[in-house]
Amino acid sequence: MGVVVLWGLNFVVMKVGLQGLSPMLLGALRFAAASLPFLWWVGRPPLPWRYVLGYGLAQGLGQFGLLFWGLQLGMTAGMASVVMQMQAFFTLLLAAPVLGERARSWQWAGLVLALGGLVAIASAHGQGPGQMTLVGLVLTASAAFMWAVSNIVVRLAARHGSYAPFPFIVWTSVVPILPFTGLAIWSDGWDSVVAQVSSLRWPAVASVLYLAWLATLLAYTMWTQLLQRHSAGKVTPFSLLVPVVGLTAAALAFGEVPRLLQWVGTGAVLLGLAVNQGGQWWIARRPAAS
Repeated sequence: MGVVVLWGLNFVVMKVGLQGLSPMLLGALRFAAASLPFLWWVGRPPLPWRYVLGYGLAQGLGQFGLLFWGLQLGMTAGMASVVMQMQAFFTLLLAAPVLGERARSWQWAGLVLALGGLVAIASAHGQGPGQMTLVGLVLTASAAFMWAVSNIVVRLAARHGSYAPFPFIVWTSVVPILPFTGLAIWSDGWDSVVAQVSSLRWPAVASVLYLAWLATLLAYTMWTQLLQRHSAGKVTPFSLLVPVVGLTAAALAFGEVPRLLQWVGTGAVLLGLAVNQGGQWWIARRPAAS
């Protein structure tokens, strides 16, 4: 549950950070704070570089670059917490061909329910103040796909050999720093980047530190430990509880009130979780055929 709370609050914190920083600069500062202070005493994980680079690019640059961009372009914090959990089902789709983890019938049923929920959420987009934009939704769904890719990298790395999650997160956090910095300079301009850094205020600093130390180092270390020990299809659906925290926090912080179709879509996504997780329990409890 600790990961659920940290990631549920994560989306509100991102919105706060984006009030003073551009998406790419926020990404660069987040991963710099999550890695550079720790490199001198945390040894590199005993894994081939392809896993370190692959995870850093997928989870760091891909997932959070797209998510920050989506939040800046009109994705609401509450709905972002819902849509990002599509990673569980993207992971399910990728795990079968890449990892050979065969999906069960109830997992496919959960996927269909969740996809229906995502369609309902998408149909409720708008362009007014406080409303979710379609481009924000598309970017956030793309970020969820990149999260799924990073989950697959973790599973592949676990097959290569055991490793400690914390050094893995620290070293993979180095990877997106230069790409994020380059994109920030390219999109914002050097003068703007310097101005943003020199005018940092405590809300932006607190946002960067929360994202770096709690949402990245602490939460992803715990998440990686779970993925090392259990199948991707078993672990990732639990992240669908994040919207419970995310929607509540967004309502309290920004007054975001989802529209009716968004509530319906959120319910369908959470029902998909129940089917995904409860199917195995239901099958196990059914009396054997005589």
